[in-house]
Amino acid sequence: KTETALPGQDVRSLAADPADGRVLYAGTQGDGVFKSLDGGRTWSQSGLPGQIIKSIAVTPGEGRTLYAGAKPPMVFVSRDGGASWEEQNSFRRIPGRSLWRSPAESPGTAYVQSLAVSPTDSRVILAGIELGAVVRSEDGGATWSRHLPGALRDCHTLIFHNNDGAWAYEAGGTGGGASLSRDGGASWNKAGAGLDRHYAVACAADPVRPDLWYISVSPGPGKAHSGGNAEAAIYRMRERGPWVKQSGGLPQPLDWMPYGLATVPGRAGTVIAALQNGEVWASEDSGETWSRLSVELGPIRPGLQAISMD
Repeated sequence: KTETALPGQDVRSLAADPADGRVLYAGTQGDGVFKSLDGGRTWSQSGLPGQIIKSIAVTPGEGRTLYAGAKPPMVFVSRDGGASWEEQNSFRRIPGRSLWRSPAESPGTAYVQSLAVSPTDSRVILAGIELGAVVRSEDGGATWSRHLPGALRDCHTLIFHNNDGAWAYEAGGTGGGASLSRDGGASWNKAGAGLDRHYAVACAADPVRPDLWYISVSPGPGKAHSGGNAEAAIYRMRERGPWVKQSGGLPQPLDWMPYGLATVPGRAGTVIAALQNGEVWASEDSGETWSRLSVELGPIRPGLQAISMD
């Protein structure tokens, strides 16, 4: 069954409280943040009116602390579950910020496409700019680094492993498609070996094995967002690679871009893919075999799917 929530709102980002999946946050195109306490059935405005919110991250274990990334590129923090917000002003002073430009949306203004908070150190935050940089804070957003060498400047998805804060993963456009950190995001290594296309949109990591992760890739932005001719594929990497293309029931290639990849905490080997056209595919054996689920989400944007497996 598919239900529609927040009618009339142009939703650009979603996040769930890791400690309570009934608590959800949605970032909108100009109306700030909305919050749900009942798994998305009902919503109320939760601050930052007038802001375009491209990304939201909830601090693991501290559900009342969350961060919101905006367009133009700003980061806001709430320490009371979205009741009040303050801007992290140091984000405006990151070296090289004047060079951030995004070709994805006219007039080329960059934005904070992805935010991630370490599951083991709530002071460590990663922010990915489309198109500009991946930067890191070690003090809860009070100060920020310059761009981290080895990370992809065209950041699309940026995540930590769900319980091992040493591992962080990036899917991006120009620069090879994927990058990996094994020291909490302090340093990065591009991880493109084995890919036959290099425009990546989403990534996910196995909840038990941090060295097992997945990425969705297309030949380029024109294909990825073409609406039916994505020529996309899902790849899996074990340990140090290389990437291996996944088939086992998946169409080859995928006509619709997998805009979302997700794994399920506590369920090793389960990975879910949400496609641009609303199809949902799942694997229970680390991507060896796939089946299409009997659910249609409707057209989705990158980063807009929160999937629960009951």
